[in-house]
This record gives sequence, structure tokens and C-alpha cells, in this order.
Amino acid sequence: MDLEKIAELVKIIENSSLKEFSYSEGEMEIYLSKLDNPPVIAPGGAAPLPAAAPAPVQPAAAEAPAEEEEQYITSPIVGTFYSAPSPTAPAFVRVGDKVKNGQTVCILEAMKLMNEIQCEYDCEIEAVLVSNEQKVEYGQPLFRVKKL
Repeated sequence: MDLEKIAELVKIIENSSLKEFSYSEGEMEIYLSKLDNPPVIAPGGAAPLPAAAPAPVQPAAAEAPAEEEEQYITSPIVGTFYSAPSPTAPAFVRVGDKVKNGQTVCILEAMKLMNEIQCEYDCEIEAVLVSNEQKVEYGQPLFRVKKL
């Protein structure tokens, strides 16, 4: 495997949602892993410095009402997202729809089982954050909503 192929693999992994990746070709084996907070290396190759602390919260943001915080419907499992019950049926919900507690908003397929995902509170759909038939991870936001 040449350096161009390795560099291409690194770019692909950097732009994906994968956290770890391994690849082998013949006797060559490559393992790549993303760090949540990569260390900062000091000039001259000194020991790694801890990642920078997050910026302090501005008072204006702290004064914002809690109702304006973004709310999400997240994936409870790893699987494939389906916005409708069948390819020819309309989507369960669209942007601007008002959804009731217990209403089905999508289907997640996991291990050949279709799991209906229901909303846990009354809300309005502000954005659909994934596309139909997209693979989703546990805890990944599927919809941005505004509680009613």
C-alpha cells in the first residue's frame, strides 16, 4: 500500500462519522482512531498539552429563556432511518408538522426488525436532520423540534 492510498483513507475517515477503522492488505495492517479531544503538541516536540478549555459562557446566552434551547428527537438505537412506512407512502412527519405525544415520527431498522420511533412530547418539527435510508448511530439527533 502506498502513501497516497493511506492519505486517502485518512481523509475519508476524517470526513465520516466513524470513530475507529482498521484495514489490512497482505502483511500491511492499518488502524485509525479519532480522538474526541486531540492533544495539542507543543512546539519542538515537547509533551502534549491538555486540550484548550471551552470558552466561558457569555452572560447574554445564560439569560436566554430555557424554552429557546434546541430540542431533538434522537435515535434510541443504531440502525437505518426510514421517514415513511413504505417507499411509496408519504413521510410520517415533515418540517412544520405539529406532533403529539406518542405519534410515530419514523422507523429505524435494526437487525431486520422495524422499530417505530414515537415522539415523547407534543412538539413542532423544525428540521429533519437525516435522509431516508441513512445509517444512524445511538443518540444521533434525527429531528430538531420545538416543544409546544
